Amino acid sequence: MTKILMIEDDREMAELIEEFLSRYGMHVENYENPELGLSALNFKTFDLLILDLSLPNMDGIEVCRQVRVKSDIPIIISSARSDIADKTACFYMGVDDYLPKPYESQELLLRIHSVLKRFNKQPLQQEEPVRIFTLDSDKHEIKKEEKLIYFTNAEFEIMAYFIKKQGLLISREEILTNVESINYESSLKSIDVMIGRLRAKIEENPKQPKHIISIRGLGYKLINE
Repeated sequence: MTKILMIEDDREMAELIEEFLSRYGMHVENYENPELGLSALNFKTFDLLILDLSLPNMDGIEVCRQVRVKSDIPIIISSARSDIADKTACFYMGVDDYLPKPYESQELLLRIHSVLKRFNKQPLQQEEPVRIFTLDSDKHEIKKEEKLIYFTNAEFEIMAYFIKKQGLLISREEILTNVESINYESSLKSIDVMIGRLRAKIEENPKQPKHIISIRGLGYKLINE
């Protein structure tokens, strides 16, 4: 498992990164306080450091300097500071990549793999994400983290279609066309009702869904990682 040290004082962003990277077999240990992060580097082994620049008590560039005194760990800067002077100072300190905020989580993942590949001097095999929902068409079963969920025929077919599309955006019209248990003459509103029923069965909080999310005016997609 790839072990990542992160020093990021934005707790919400840190939690999002931790959750996202955990899907790809990466363990992230975050410290909001840079002194604590530096201390962790003394006693624990990490494969990579993700570092913010605007930190309490100590600027991220100074953190870089102190890290480089004792470690050659790969460093990715994750910062909203885009001034060329900051970038120059960071690369002078020996950082390996600089990722301006805001950015997509997938871009961070790609840069992590790129940096580790260069650092290890060999191709890094990308871990397969852990799937939350699994489909067994032969048994007509869908499980959430190995727990069997019971659906009506229409619910099962919609959920199975989501799983097969692997996170792609699906319009209401596409569901009407491809799910046999739903009458094509049904209204698009009926699809929203069915999605509501699915959420009631698979979401911890159906009012704040994390798995079946809606894209306004376009349709739905399943987050299955």
